[in-house]
Amino acid sequence: MAVDEPVSPVERLMKDLYVVAAIGLAAPLNLPVFRAGLEAQLARHPYFRSIQVAGKDGAPRWVTTAVNLDDHIVVARLDGADPDRAVEDYLASLSTLPMDHTRPPWEFHFLDVRTAEAAATVALRMHHALADGVALITLLISSARSAAEPAKPAPAPPPPARRTGAIYAPPRAALLVRVWSYLLLAWHTLVDVAAFAATILFLRDPNTLFKRAAADHGEPRRRMRFVHRSFSLGDVKFIKNAMNYTVNDVLVGVTSAALSRYFFRKTGDTKTRGIVLRSILPVNTRPTTSLQTDVDMIESGKSNAVRWGNRLGYIILPFHLAMHDDPLEYVRKAKRVIVRKKNSLEVIIIHMAVEIVFKILGPKAGAYIFNSVLRNTTITFSNLIGPPEKIELCGHPVAYIAPSVYGLQQALTVHIQSYCDTIKVILAVDEEQFPDPRQLLDDFAESLNLTKDAAAKASTKLIKNE
Repeated sequence: MAVDEPVSPVERLMKDLYVVAAIGLAAPLNLPVFRAGLEAQLARHPYFRSIQVAGKDGAPRWVTTAVNLDDHIVVARLDGADPDRAVEDYLASLSTLPMDHTRPPWEFHFLDVRTAEAAATVALRMHHALADGVALITLLISSARSAAEPAKPAPAPPPPARRTGAIYAPPRAALLVRVWSYLLLAWHTLVDVAAFAATILFLRDPNTLFKRAAADHGEPRRRMRFVHRSFSLGDVKFIKNAMNYTVNDVLVGVTSAALSRYFFRKTGDTKTRGIVLRSILPVNTRPTTSLQTDVDMIESGKSNAVRWGNRLGYIILPFHLAMHDDPLEYVRKAKRVIVRKKNSLEVIIIHMAVEIVFKILGPKAGAYIFNSVLRNTTITFSNLIGPPEKIELCGHPVAYIAPSVYGLQQALTVHIQSYCDTIKVILAVDEEQFPDPRQLLDDFAESLNLTKDAAAKASTKLIKNE
C-alpha cells in the first residue's frame, strides 16, 4: 500500500511541532519482542512509512518510502541514582534534538530502567503532522491487544457524547424556540469568530507568570520539561455525578482551580479578584464514531482509508483565575463556559477559514494566523479519551500513557489523558519559566481533593434536605 496525497493546511501549520508520548510498561522490557511488534505494525500503517516531498507545483506531499526500522529505534543509556529524574531529564532533552526528515519523522526511545510507575519506559517522538491526538490513540489501539485476553484486540474508547447545540438537536421544539436557538447560535458564532480574529491581530492575554515573553527572532528552541501525575477517574466521575455535569466540565474546572492556586501562591496577590487566561483547545473534526471505524478498517487491512494526519479545528477556551471559597464554583464556571462554547460554530468556521486562507494567500499567511494566536494566548489545553481497559503493546502490558507536545510558542501545555480507571495530567513546561513544575501538579492534586470533598458535602446536605 502506498501513500501519495497532499499535506493538508493544518499539517503544514505543524512545521515545528512534535509529539512526545511516554508509555510506561508494566513488565520488564524485552527489546527483540517489542521490535518485532513494531515491524509487524509498520506494514499496516502506510502513513508512518511516508515523508514529505515537494510536488510538481511546489506544495508538499506525503510519499511512501522504504523504512529501516533500526534507524527509528534508540536505546538510551541512563545515568544517575534517581531513575525517575533520569527518565524525565532524557525526555526533556528530546525537545531540543533535531529530527531527520529524510526518513519518516518518528522514532522510539527505549529507557530500560524501573521508575515509580513503570518497569521500563518507551517514548515515541514524532512530527505532529503525522498524527493528531485522535490519530495517535487510533494507532495505539490498532497496534495493541487486550491485557486481560491477549488474543483479542484492544478495546476502543467509547464514542464521545452526542454533539449538542441548535444544529444537532432534532426539530421537536416549537418554531419560535427553534428560531431563537438559531439566532443565538449565529450570535455566539459571530462573537467567537470576531474574538478569534482580534486575537490574530491585536488581542493579547495579560502578562502573567504563565505567559512566555515574546521570543527574539532566531532564538534557539527553549527546552521543555514533561512531568505527569496519575489521578483517579473514579474521583472525577464522583464529582460529575454529584453535580450532574460531565467529565469535561470537572476537568476544566479542576484545571482552573489548580492554575488559580499556583498563581495566587506564587504572586502573593491578594487584591486581584480575577484574571482570564485563554487557551487554545484543539478539537477533533472527524465524525464522533470515526475512531472505532478507523480501528475496524485497520483490522480489516484497509489502512489507506483511515484519516491519518491532523483533522483539527481550534477554539479559544478561557480559564478564570480566582480564589473561590467554594471549590465547586470553579466547576460551575467551567460548565457555563463549555455550554456557551458548544452553542457556537467557532470550530467549523475557523477550520474553514484557515483552509481558505491557505488556498488564496498561501502558507505564509496561514502560519501568521497560527503563530499569532499562539503568541497572544497563554496555554494549550487538550483532553483525550484513552483505552477503557488495560492494554498490551508489542507484547508488553501498558502501565500508563502520557502524551505531550513541544514546539509551541507557549510556556505551558496541559494535556489530560484517560486510561482504564486513571486520569493522567501531563504538563509540558518551559524549564526557565517553570523551575518547579511539580508544584503545579501538587495544585492539581489538592484542587481535585478539595472539589471531591465539597461535592460529597453538597450531596450529603441534599440528601438530608429531601
